[in-house]
Order: sequence, then C-alpha cells, then structure tokens
Amino acid sequence: MDEQALLGLNPNADADFRQRALAYFEQLKISQDAWQVCAEALAQSIYSDDHIKFFCFQVLEHQIKFKYSELTEVQQQLIRETLITWLQAQMLNPQPEKTFIRNKAAQVFALLFVTEYLTKWPKFFFDILSVVDLNPRGVDMYLRILMAVDAELVDRDVVHTSEASYYFALPFEARRNTLLKDTMREQCIPSLVESWYQILQNYQYNNSELTCQCLEVVGAYVSWIDLSLIANERFINMLLGHMSVEVLREEACDCLFEIVNKGMDPIDKTKLVESLCQVLQSAGLFSIDQEDDVDFLARFSKLVNGMGQALIASWTKLIKNGDMKSAQDTLQAIEAKVALMLQLLIHEDDDISSNIIGFCYDYLHILKQLSALSDQQKANVEAIMLAVMKKLTYDEEYNFENEGEDEAMFVEYRKQLKLLLDRLAQVSPELLLASVRRVFNTTLQNWQTTRFMEVEVAIRLLYMLAEALPVSHGAHFSGDVTKATALQDMMRTLVTSGVSAYQHTSVTLEFFETVVRYEKFFAVEPQHIPTVLMAFLDHRGLRHTSPKVRSRTAYLFSRFVKSLNKQMNPFIEDVLNRIQDLLELSPPENGYQALLSSDDQLFIYETAGVLIVNSEYSAERKQVLMRNLLTPLMEKFKVLLEKLMMAQDEDRQMALADCLNHAVGFASRTSKAFSNKQTVKQCGCSEVYLDCLQTFLPALSCPLQKEVLRSGVRTFLHRMIICLEEEVLPFIPSASEHMLKDCEAKDLQEFIPLINQITAKFKTQVSPFLQQMFMPLLHAIFEVLLLPAEENDQSAALEKQMLRRSYFAFLQTVTGSAQYQDTNTDSAENVERVLFTVIQGAVDYPDPIAQKTCFIILSKLVELWGGKDGPVGFADFVYKHIVPACFLAPLKQTFDLADAQTVLALSECAVTLKTIHLKR
Repeated sequence: MDEQALLGLNPNADADFRQRALAYFEQLKISQDAWQVCAEALAQSIYSDDHIKFFCFQVLEHQIKFKYSELTEVQQQLIRETLITWLQAQMLNPQPEKTFIRNKAAQVFALLFVTEYLTKWPKFFFDILSVVDLNPRGVDMYLRILMAVDAELVDRDVVHTSEASYYFALPFEARRNTLLKDTMREQCIPSLVESWYQILQNYQYNNSELTCQCLEVVGAYVSWIDLSLIANERFINMLLGHMSVEVLREEACDCLFEIVNKGMDPIDKTKLVESLCQVLQSAGLFSIDQEDDVDFLARFSKLVNGMGQALIASWTKLIKNGDMKSAQDTLQAIEAKVALMLQLLIHEDDDISSNIIGFCYDYLHILKQLSALSDQQKANVEAIMLAVMKKLTYDEEYNFENEGEDEAMFVEYRKQLKLLLDRLAQVSPELLLASVRRVFNTTLQNWQTTRFMEVEVAIRLLYMLAEALPVSHGAHFSGDVTKATALQDMMRTLVTSGVSAYQHTSVTLEFFETVVRYEKFFAVEPQHIPTVLMAFLDHRGLRHTSPKVRSRTAYLFSRFVKSLNKQMNPFIEDVLNRIQDLLELSPPENGYQALLSSDDQLFIYETAGVLIVNSEYSAERKQVLMRNLLTPLMEKFKVLLEKLMMAQDEDRQMALADCLNHAVGFASRTSKAFSNKQTVKQCGCSEVYLDCLQTFLPALSCPLQKEVLRSGVRTFLHRMIICLEEEVLPFIPSASEHMLKDCEAKDLQEFIPLINQITAKFKTQVSPFLQQMFMPLLHAIFEVLLLPAEENDQSAALEKQMLRRSYFAFLQTVTGSAQYQDTNTDSAENVERVLFTVIQGAVDYPDPIAQKTCFIILSKLVELWGGKDGPVGFADFVYKHIVPACFLAPLKQTFDLADAQTVLALSECAVTLKTIHLKR
C-alpha cells in the first residue's frame, strides 16, 4: 500500500495528506485487486494504526456492496476466510479493537450475510458462533453483527438504494429481505435465541455491558421472530430479574417494551400485558414515589405507555369484532393502569411525563366513545385535567431571555399537553370550562402575590380554551349561554384586574396574545377597549423594556386594531398621536437604539393606515392624516438620498440605502389598508401616494447600492398598481428604463413580475409602453444569460435558471394577453430569435417548470397564428420546429417522469400537439 497516502487517514493530518488519502481510496475502489491487499492486511494484522484498519474495512465494504459478482468463487471464499480469521484474532489480541472498528467490521459481516446467506453461506451464524463460543470479545462482535444484520433487514431509517434507482430497486430489496427473514426463521432463529439465553445467563452478573447489548438484540429481533421463543417463562423471568438490577434494568425495560409492542391476537395480547403487570407490580416497580432514578423511570414510563396503548389497541379490535365480554375485560385492565399513568403524567421530570402522554390521549379517546362515564372515569378525567394544568407551568430554571435546547424541549412538551387538553374538551367540555374558570379566578384574584408561572398558566389556559372549545369565526360570546357567560366573565376579569402590569415578560405576552385571540369580546363590551389600548401603547406593550415583548406586541397591536376597526373610531387621533415617536425612521447613525426594529415598525405603519382608512372621518380629514403620516417619510427620504450620493464609505452607503429602503417599505405598508383604487379615491389619498412615487423614483437613478434601492421601489410600484391603477402608468416607462440599466440576473428576475402585473392588468392600455420596452428588456435578458460563468458556480447557474423562468413567464403573459402582435419586435429576425429561445427552453434546458411554460407559449402562438391568415412563414416554423420539439423534449434523458413538474410539462406538450392538429 502507498504508505505516504495512508498518513492522510489520521484526523490530525494536514489538508494535503488528507486529500491524497481520499484520492488513494477512490483509486483502490476502482482497482481490480486492491481489496486483496486490504484483506491480507486485516487477516495478518499488518497494520496497528486504527485508521488504516478502518480504511481496509471500507475498501472491503465497497467491494462487497458494488463489485462482488465480479469476483471468482475462490476470491469470494477468500473474503469469507479473511473475516473469520479477523474474528478469531479478536479473541487473542491483548487489547480489544476500538468501537468504531468493531462497528465497521460488523457492517461488513452484515453485507456479506445479505449477499451470501441464501446461496453460499447458509451456516453464517453457526460458523460465527463456533468461533466466538462464550468468549466475551467474541460475543461482543457476534452481538454487533446481529444488530448490523437487523439494520440491513428491518431498520426503516436505512435508505438502501440511491434516489435515482429507488422506484426499481425497492421491490427487489423488500423481497430479498423477506426471503432472508423467512429462511432465518426456518433455519437458525431458534439456535440464535438459545445463544442469547446462554449469553444473558452467563454474563448477567459479571458483564453488564454484554448483557445490555444482548438485551438490545432481543428487543430488535422480537419484532419479526416468533414471539413464543421470547415470551415464555424462562426468558420473561430472566428479564424481570434484570428489572431489579440497576445496571440492566433500563435495557430490560426497553426489551419488555418491544415484546409488548409486538402485533398479536387481542385476547393473547391482553393476557400477556396483564401477566407482565402482575409480576412488575409484585416486584414493587409500580411504587413510583420510592424511585429516584429518572433515567430508569423515563424508560419505565415508555414501557407503561406501551402496555396501555397495547391494551387500548386490543379493546378497539375486540369492539370491532363484536366480542363485548373480552372488550369489557380489557377495559377493566386499562382502567387498572390509570392510577399508575397519572403518577407518571404528573411526575416533575418532563421526559417521564412526556413518555406516558400517548396512553393518556388514547384512554381519553375511549372515554369519548362511551355513552356514559362512571364516577371513577369522571374522577380520572378530572385528575388528568389537573395534571395537565400543573404540568403546563414553567419551572424556575426556564431562561426567557436566552432560550436554548431545554427551553425548546419544554415548548414541544407543552404542545403535547395542549393536544391532551383538546382531547379533554371533547370528552367533557363542561368540566374543562369549570376547571379552567376555577383556576383562572383563584389566580387572578391574588395575582400581585402569586408567582409568575402560575399567573402565566392561568391566562394560558383561558387562551387555550379558544381552540379546545372551537366555534366558527371566533364567535365565543354568542350561542351557548353557559360557555359565553363563563368566557365573558374571564375576559372581563383579565382586562380589569390590572394583571397586564405584572412584571414578567411571559405574563405580559400571554395577556396580549389572549386579548387578541378573544377580540370579539370587545364587540360585546366595547367599554374595555381604552384600557387595553393603553396597555398596548405604554410600558406594558410597545414601550416595554424587553425587545421581545415590544416586537410581538407590534404585531398583536396591528391585529387588534384591524379586527376591531368598527369600534376604533373614538380613539383614532389619540392613538396616532401616541404612536408618533414609534413611526420615526431610525437614522443610520451608529449607536442609535430605536424602540422597534424596522420589521416591527412595518406593523405600526400598517396599523396607522388601517386606523385612517377605516375611520368615519371625511375624505378631506383622511387625506390630511395620511399626509401627516407620509410627509415625514418623504422629507427624510430626500435628505438621506442626497447623503447617499455623497457617501464615500461602503458601510455608510449600505446603512443609508437600508434606511431609504425602510422608508419606501413603510409607505408601501400603509397602503395595505386599501383594497383597490376605489377606496384610495374615496379617502382622497391618491395625491399623497403620487407624491410618494415622485419622491421615491429618483432613487432608481442612484448609482450606489442599486440592488437594495431598486428592490424597495419595485415593491412600492407593485402596491401602487393595485392602489392607483392607471394613474401609475405615466411613471412606468422612466422607472423601467432605470431598472434595466446595468442590471444583473436577480434584478431582471425581480423586475419581470412587475411588467407581467402591468401587462395583465392594463392589457391594451400599455401597448405603446410594451412596444417601446419589449426588445430592450429582451436584449437585457439575453445579455445577462450569455455572460460566461464559472463551471461550478452553483449560485450563478441557479440565478440564470430563475431568470430564464421569469423570461418565459413574461412571454407567457404577453401571449396570454394577446398582445404579441402589438410588441415592437422590429423585424421578422427578432420574432424568429424570440421563438427559437422558446423552442430551446422547451427542449434543451432540463428545467420542467420552464419547459411547461414554453409549451404553454407555443400552444398559445399556434392558437393565435396557426390559422390560414397567420403571419407568413409561421406554418413552416410549426412543422420544422414546434412539432419536433414536442417529441424531442420527452425523449431527453433528463425528462424524468417520476417528477411531478415534468408530468405537467408533458401534459402541456400534448396540448401543443392537439392545438396544432385543431388549427392545421
């Protein structure tokens, strides 16, 4: 072997050596006999370096996986002998191999098993067993090989085939694996099970590591072997014995879980679970409060969950089969586990609690199906409800300012509890409402002296009721009188208790979230709106010390105002005055710390727009208010644009450009209050927005920070086309001219949707404009597409692909609005050039989205021009180019019919042919 190249296998080697080692590995993979060198190195223990041994196994693995059929019988025999020789050496070596080498060796054994067991090596396991006997190192390898074999045959997480060959290879692989398992069941599984029993018996007291490994093997295989081989007295007694040995009990728990999880007849399953439960109970394992090992309890909780869900699955099947007597017995067995389930659900460790939620959820599903609940079942529902309420509570350690992994896990756990709460509401909505009301009222009466987590959870429960007790369109305060009254009382308490002043971010946020969720309450009791508006506007909301609270409140405030626009009239001017400072454009000076980020300010501008537009003021008053809102932006914009033109430093330029972009974005956002031109006219605001347009458009001719500035102005134009309609048209030609100057792929790609919007909306009105800019736009596109790019520059290739799609989308819009004949294509030569790009897009580029668009364009053109009175030469073009394209595209190797977009492209291709048939 190339000793120099092998030096690069060491993780600490420098990059050049590592590169050389990689190249060497690739070279060995394609070499005819390199695997023999590696096999010899392993069999004779030539190398002591771990990384070289691992490397040798990798080369062998590649040979077995991809080139095994190329070997002669003698060579295949050599690989078998190499592995057995290596295995024998393991028991004699002074030191065991590193774990990563043992795992890789096990994978290679498993690959050889899958390849040879059915044909050349039926005694695979017996040969291994005869070598390892009960030698601990040998047993370790034997168990690792068993786990690797199971992973090959059963583990769904392994993607056994490459994506491309997935459709064809999977059925073969599935069939092969089924055949392997069937053959193993017949020929060797009883012997393997016996070997596991011997290993467990031999090592349970003196080698916990091997015993745990063996229990893991039993747990893995039990899902696909005959259960009676494991679920019998001698095995179960041994497993139960392990349940009281501290170092073994977690693995024993998992093993019992797999046994319980095994699919079987419902009556037999009930008997199995019940017998297990009796033994576990008599061993004292149900006394949760005396157990302080949380890792074990988490596994035990998973086991109890498995037993509970197994019994529920049996009950469901028995009901379905009409066996009421057995179903009743199974239901009693389920009920007998509820006390234990509740102990685990309420446990202070969330992992233990989380593991039992499945059983709890399914148990409630059973209760939902029963016609009437017994007193005990009602008590169970109440106990679950109290447990959920308690477990929803944050603990002292939760870090609100810097949420990490633990916090994220608790948020996920809370989502699981919410599902339980929703299920409780289905079983007994009255009880849930009464329980929440009791907790809520008790807590809010004394909120000043109550810990934050209890106040937060009380408000949270009220918030969660909205989804747990669903109604259409949030009409919680009409219909069912009991429910409406209860929710109304709680909301009244929430807004009048003063709890919004609680000094903790979690309570503050929960208050605002709940107020917005139940906005319909304020339609019923509008007298509380001023109280809540003040909370939003002062130190509790938009001026809170926490940026997180300010940010979320900005969004919630916008929602609150939008949903209550009918009730907001008396407060509009006051609110606009109070938010004045929050509307200020943050100057790009270093160190200036604004209360709200620019993203948050967008919501405040939108809110201001909504307040003005939906007010009952006259058009004149609305115009004045809108001008007051937008004039400071325009004035600031002019000043900042001048500063940008003078700025030398690039960081300063970027900061100024961002600030200008924000100004345009804020003005755009105020227009979201308008749905169309009519509403803008009625409010007398057209003039203000036209002024904005005139203020913002000069930014397009600024040579600095073009991408940022153009992006903002383009977005504003999109909005103005909706709000001002044809009044925008005079501004479009010069804007387009500027946007087409020195542009890159991304600029064009974002500019084309604007032209599409104009073309689709104004159709014939924009014919002169289209004539004027059609060819300049196309020239700009071609220029960018023809720019040379580096071969492996992925982002440039993607940008070009996206631009190509935009270009074809533009042509589709033009042909779709039947204006192609109106575009000033100068000459037949230009028309031809454009048409050829469409043919090229349909056939040559492996991009099904673009291909689909191209075929839509072609069929539209055939429809427009394909008749007797079409343009001269078009009929020739149809037969010489369009018809061949319809056959060439699907014949391309890249035309992948397993891809949904390609199927759509094929469909449009067929439509094109059909259109040609109909027109010609």
